[in-house]
Amino acid sequence: MKQRHEMTEKDWIKTPDEIRRLRLSCQNMARILETVIETVKPGVTTFDVDALAERLIREIGGTPIFKGYNPGGGRPFPATLCASLNNEVVHGIPSKERIIKEGDLFKIDIGMRFEGMVSDMARTLMVGTVSSLAEKLTAVTKESLERGIAELRPGAHISAYAKAVQGFVEESGFSVVRDLVGHGVGRELHEDPQVPNYVSRRMDDFILKKGMTLALEPMINAGTFAVSIDSDDWTFITADGNLSAHFEDTVVITDNGAEILTRI
Repeated sequence: MKQRHEMTEKDWIKTPDEIRRLRLSCQNMARILETVIETVKPGVTTFDVDALAERLIREIGGTPIFKGYNPGGGRPFPATLCASLNNEVVHGIPSKERIIKEGDLFKIDIGMRFEGMVSDMARTLMVGTVSSLAEKLTAVTKESLERGIAELRPGAHISAYAKAVQGFVEESGFSVVRDLVGHGVGRELHEDPQVPNYVSRRMDDFILKKGMTLALEPMINAGTFAVSIDSDDWTFITADGNLSAHFEDTVVITDNGAEILTRI
């Protein structure tokens, strides 16, 4: 799903009005996702969850940004949200045949265009009683995002974020997905710059500036970091069949650090 809209570094910075409208988009998206999450329980299909999300987005005048998304000229993404279960990392397609079960790890990735600006966020849900591994993986993934966000401020290098995420994840015995990264967001769903959740010599270690808006999204596996594409040409799955978790927030860089826009 990652087709980035290439921009100059100057374009990465949003205007005060764009940030105001992006904040509205993100706050409304967070409220909608909160309502959707309340309906997730054993016996519900991922199709049901998707249908509710689309209805709520359209009721407030928003547009589901994932639906119809077609970055590579192949099959357009057919749904409002990505619904990924257990060893599915991201981009799972909702289906009437996919029934949520007790003990599942259920990942919802969702976004919309509202007031002309695009929000993007994801949460991992533990359905009922889950395994101790699933519980730890979820907690570590969520905490890794918190630790990464704490490093964000004008003048900091993005590698400080990546180092904080990767270091905590690997100290906890898990691995950071390499093939999928965070990104700029706001005017479009996937903008420059790329925001990896791990440090590499090839990364663009850009300096953060006030007004940058980023979608930060650690994707963390219980086993190997390697992933593959499932037969539907959309869903990323872990190469070893192990569990994966995912959290994502849209943030804006301010004088005081990072404001998390997708939380209420």
